[in-house]
Amino acid sequence: MGLLDGILGGVIGAEALSLVKGYVDKHGGIDGVVAEFEKTGYGQQVKSWVGDGSNLPITADDVKKVLGSEKIKELAASTGLPVDKVAEYLAQHLPTAIDTATPGGTPPTN
Repeated sequence: MGLLDGILGGVIGAEALSLVKGYVDKHGGIDGVVAEFEKTGYGQQVKSWVGDGSNLPITADDVKKVLGSEKIKELAASTGLPVDKVAEYLAQHLPTAIDTATPGGTPPTN
């Protein structure tokens, strides 16, 4: 079981967990996800997830802008989720996953 499995296993459903874990794993871990959101103009949001305090929300449309349609389709295919649910689940669960995996604002080292 990986880091996100243990952190989120009891918090979100299996489908959403598989999606979030798959996205984070395939995009360079927490650091890769943070970099991807920063380079597409969502640095303030993603920094709030890593830092202490409240998590700024992100919408499914924002996730689509960050990932693009090809990555959304790839994630849908790899998880078996409908394409229209991928961005929705990531918008709902990614902030919590990043926040929980970065206690004290520090990404995990493993």
